[in-house]
Amino acid sequence: MDLRKYVAEGIGTFWLTFAGCGSAVIAAGFPQVGIGLLGVALAFGLTVLTMAYAIGHVSGCHLNPAVTVGLAAGGRFPARDILPYVVAQVTGAIVAAAVLYVIASGAPGFDLAKGFAANGYGEHSPGGYSLVSGLVTEVVLTMMFLFIIMGATHGKAPVGFAPIAIGLGLTLINLVGIPVTNLSVNPARSTGPALFVGGWALAQLWLFWLAPLVGGVLGGLFYRWLSEEPAALVTGMPEAPAH
Repeated sequence: MDLRKYVAEGIGTFWLTFAGCGSAVIAAGFPQVGIGLLGVALAFGLTVLTMAYAIGHVSGCHLNPAVTVGLAAGGRFPARDILPYVVAQVTGAIVAAAVLYVIASGAPGFDLAKGFAANGYGEHSPGGYSLVSGLVTEVVLTMMFLFIIMGATHGKAPVGFAPIAIGLGLTLINLVGIPVTNLSVNPARSTGPALFVGGWALAQLWLFWLAPLVGGVLGGLFYRWLSEEPAALVTGMPEAPAH
């Protein structure tokens, strides 16, 4: 067991959750100079881009249980490492949400009822979208995110540019999905804020585990079928076991 891989995943997922959700909680609606939807989407993309360069060579920089499961389905990651990766990712997200809560609660008028960047559907969707809309959005966008990851990290892809493609991919899917569910595509990112919001956020959390995991598996399997030598990797991604 290489503890460094799991610690790296925890740190990376901390950064994604803290900076991504933090941009939504602290900066999105800041009076007159708020960064808005575009800024939040870009913040999530930048977290992945920066961490991919920082820890990609250590752990592969999954930062997301759906990515870990999707890469395993795509033949890129050993199934035996799924559980410790997921535990590390969820732990990092929970710690990030705790730190963000300490900071955000220091502002006058702070109110957890405003959502704390938690994901939701129905009356808790930013745009009032239904459960079905949220389910389809999360499955499709996670599937496409895995497709981007699998392609950008393929051995025949341009070397060194994968973090840019993946970071911009996450930015793009946030631009589409934030109005629908606040966009998850990441069960760990969803779990951290939901634990602090409680109530409705925990009651709806099941969707933001189920849909991304299904989408991740579909994306991994689809790219595995489509691509020549699907398990060929560039430097910086963990090797899959020989088949």
